[in-house]
Amino acid sequence: MTEPLFDTLLITGAAGRLGTHLRRGLAPLARRLRLLDKAEIVDLAPNEEAVICDLADETGVHEAIKGVDAIVHFGGVPLERSWASILDGNIRGSYHVYEGARKHGVKRVVYASSVHAVGYHRLEDRIDANAPHRPDGLYGLSKCFVEDLGRLYFDKFGIETVALRIFSSFPEPTDRRMLWSMLTFDDCVRLVVSSLTAAQVGFTIAFGTSDNTLKPYDNRMADHLGWHPRDSMEPYRAAIEARTPVPDPDAPAVRYLGGWFVDLGHPDDEVKS
Repeated sequence: MTEPLFDTLLITGAAGRLGTHLRRGLAPLARRLRLLDKAEIVDLAPNEEAVICDLADETGVHEAIKGVDAIVHFGGVPLERSWASILDGNIRGSYHVYEGARKHGVKRVVYASSVHAVGYHRLEDRIDANAPHRPDGLYGLSKCFVEDLGRLYFDKFGIETVALRIFSSFPEPTDRRMLWSMLTFDDCVRLVVSSLTAAQVGFTIAFGTSDNTLKPYDNRMADHLGWHPRDSMEPYRAAIEARTPVPDPDAPAVRYLGGWFVDLGHPDDEVKS
């Protein structure tokens, strides 16, 4: 039996949709998975331990990072929410993760960034990792912040980061956009595994979608990860196109990478109303 590569891995957001699948997929890599979330984490396996903690709790986050070999940071607010929520969950929380990594000698973070860090680029731009940030909301803005945080902590402190710009990740595609934006759970797990096991990553931005006929980005700057999607969206195409109307090609939600996020107003206005 092959020895696990890591003694202890920390997964933040471990009770979430992707975190739940990462628990299964990353189990062979480590003797122990430390699972952090502010929600209850159920059905613990023998090699798992739960830490119930809000990412805004600096002391709690730093304590959870003690003794871990690498961090898979998928925690935080998952959608456009109020500025206060984004600030605590995504910005302060991620700073606590990186500071905990620095103080406790953790040398690699795999971060769940998002297409929404670059949501106002058009599909036809076919951007690469050098394209400037163009967030499509406060959520996307927080992803820009953490990408820059990861770059700072690599340049200044030598902590490697792979920032995964995930597009859509659900059990299966449900609309026409997902025919090109979908990242299956299994491909997501494989992408994280590649990000953890690649020999050197420095600071890497990787775009994450499964195989499809439209690739609105160039992922060559992440080739050193050795990741290639295995799942395809083509088996879903006929059914989705048959039941959904052809969208207006000039609609902002169709033209821009961020999809319907570009149509959202300021979330604090929504809360007040």
